[in-house]
This record gives sequence, structure tokens and C-alpha cells, in this order.
Amino acid sequence: MNFSTLYAPIDADMHAVDHVIRSRLHSDVVLIRQVAEYIISAGGKRMRPALVLLAARACGYSGTMHHELAAVVEFIHTATLLHDDVVDESSLRRGRDTANAVFGSAASVLVGDFLFTRSFQMMVDVGDMRVMKVLASATNIVAEGEVLQLMNCGNADLSVTDYLQVIHYKTAKLFEAAARLGAIISHVGPALEEALAAYGMHIGTAFQLIDDVLDYSGNEAETGKHLGDDLAEGKTTLPLIHAMLNGTTAQAVLVRTAIETADRDKFPEVLVAVRSSGALAAARQHGIAEAEAAKASLALLPDSIFRQTLIQFADFAVQRDF
Repeated sequence: MNFSTLYAPIDADMHAVDHVIRSRLHSDVVLIRQVAEYIISAGGKRMRPALVLLAARACGYSGTMHHELAAVVEFIHTATLLHDDVVDESSLRRGRDTANAVFGSAASVLVGDFLFTRSFQMMVDVGDMRVMKVLASATNIVAEGEVLQLMNCGNADLSVTDYLQVIHYKTAKLFEAAARLGAIISHVGPALEEALAAYGMHIGTAFQLIDDVLDYSGNEAETGKHLGDDLAEGKTTLPLIHAMLNGTTAQAVLVRTAIETADRDKFPEVLVAVRSSGALAAARQHGIAEAEAAKASLALLPDSIFRQTLIQFADFAVQRDF
């Protein structure tokens, strides 16, 4: 399965969201248009806006507000990518040069700010206080997650619990908000809203866990990023934690040193340690468990093509190789 197949039931909605994105990107400042267009046109999985659309449709929503909110979520996500790449000094994303590599770090940070503030304008236009509260809270928590991750760079003593907290803040919170928004605008009861929010949290966690696995097992042409980037940034992810806990003493020392020195040159040796210790399989299994929990959260949702797509969405999040 690929994304075009997965998104088939919301194809018209996705095209409508693309139209909103293009129209809302407009600015009289040329550099803003150039950088914003560069990062948006790179494509990407569009999982977060798709989740807004699927949740809304699964709840029986038939208006157009979900198009605006899907675009808001994508703008927030894109802004975080621009800032992330500057902080991480990344040079490759989605298979091509990052915006900071092309336009410089200053332009990337400032255009990221533009996307954040444009998303705030769009939230206000929607005119729903609960929507604004959910998005404002999610954006704040994502920022906290970014700082937590920065603080943990080079920390080889990071526990699984602390690692998962970073994931929940930095990645899963926006997934949770996306699914919750679909429920809010559909005016379903609190039980179904919380169920969809839980689905989003589990999906976001599963998605990030698999991303962390792919940093040690993926194909660069398919993932669109350099393998070993996480290690080069001193990020302690679940595969590395597992390798230190379950590998040999020598492997644990090797991985610890590589994290603390952010030494990309040690990536081949670390890769051997990660694979031989069973770390990739263990981390992937953790992601699968999160995907299963996401599917279980849909029990209250009436059956429909959109509910079935949400189930497929969960499976795809952990079966993908990019």
C-alpha cells in the first residue's frame, strides 16, 4: 500500500486542503513565498492533515472546516520541520536539500515563524474556542518536546520512559490534536472525542518509533534522509537504548560513547550492535503494539470506509519502509 491508495477515500478532501495551503501561503514578501513553497512542494506524507480529514469524515462531518484545520496542522508541522533542521544542522529531508541548506538558517527560522503565525490567523478565522485551545496547547507541548530533545542530546542514560515522553510531546501530540479536531467539529460526545484523541496519540508514537528504527535500517533513497543522522546528533532513541541494555558489555560501551560524542564515524559499528542485539526488532514490536492500541481505540466509532481507512492507517504506519 502507498499513500495515494490509503488516502483514496479522502482524495477530494486532500485536494481541497492543498488548495487551502497554496492560497494561505501567499505573502507580499518574496523570500517568504520562496522558502514556504520550497518546503511545502517537497511533499511529505501529509499524515497529520489526513488524520484530521479521516477523523471528521468517520464522525459523519459534511462541512468544509476540516480543510482549514488540516492546513493549519500541516503549517504547524512544517514550521517545526524548518526549525528542527536548523537546530539539527540537517542537510537532507525528503530526499533533497533542506531549506536551511538552500536559503540559510536565518531565513528558515523566520519563515517557520511566519507559518506558525499564519496558522494562528487561520485558527481565529475558524472561530471555535475549543479548536483554538486544542491547537494552542498542542503547539506549546510540541515546543516543550523540542527543548526536551535538545536537553537529552548526548545523554546515554536516557530511560525508555523519558524517551517516550519526548516522543509524546514532540511528535504524538500533534497527531492527537489532529484526530481530536475531527471529533470536535463533528460535535460528537466526549467519549468518542477521547477515543479518537487516544488513537492519534498511539499512531503518532508508532510513527516515530518506526522512524527511529528506519534510521538504522532504512534505505536513504526511500527515507529521504541520511542514515545515522540521529546518532550524529547525539539522539538516544529506542534502538540504542535497547542495544545498551541487551547487547554485550563491549557493545554497550561502544553505543554509549557514540551517543556522548555524537560520532557518525562509529555508525557502522553501532549498526552491527543494534542489529545483533535484536534492538530493531524490539523497537519495531513496540511500534506495532502502539498501532494495535490505536486500532482498539476505534471500538466506539461506527463502521464506515473512513473507520476502515483509520485501521489501515495504523497498519501502514508500522509496515512502511520510508
